[in-house]
Amino acid sequence: MACCVDGLDDTNEGRKPVTTTSAEPTRRDFLYIATASVGAVGVAAALVPLIAAMNPDASTIAAGAPIEVDLGPIAEGQVIKVFWRGKPIFVSHRTKKEIEEARSVNLASLPDPQPDDKRVKEGKPQWQVLIGICTHLGCIPIAHSGQYNGYFCPCHGSVYDTSGRIRSGPAPTNLPLPPYEFVSDSKIRIG
Repeated sequence: MACCVDGLDDTNEGRKPVTTTSAEPTRRDFLYIATASVGAVGVAAALVPLIAAMNPDASTIAAGAPIEVDLGPIAEGQVIKVFWRGKPIFVSHRTKKEIEEARSVNLASLPDPQPDDKRVKEGKPQWQVLIGICTHLGCIPIAHSGQYNGYFCPCHGSVYDTSGRIRSGPAPTNLPLPPYEFVSDSKIRIG
């Protein structure tokens, strides 16, 4: 009978080592898997707040989000002010007289000529939507004021008509129009 020393078989003349394999997991395999799992969970737990800190906060997202304005409560001849992206937006329900006056203006007499029908949505001339910031130095004009019963900036004297077009004063251009659309006959989405 042959004797084994240090895992070598004496009967084998080349003295090859005898190896054994086990199909069952060992305690060491369990420790490797457990350590790797805990490490992966720890890395994920550290990355989640780091990535979340890179996203804008809720107030920033809300400030740039589109807003919807219900036009139903706005009486004819009334101008309301809402805020979108921190800017005042004037929503005016113009009367037929205001629309006719705005359309009858000689465009050649305007510092920034633009026809009234290009400053409202087609088929909705009674609704005028403007960014309420004077184009001179950024003041907020007063609605239903001034020589043309439109908008008047008391800071430096710029006068706009009911279409928001500059008529006199230091402002170089008309009141800007925000991006907006009608989502129904009585509701608009600004932004």
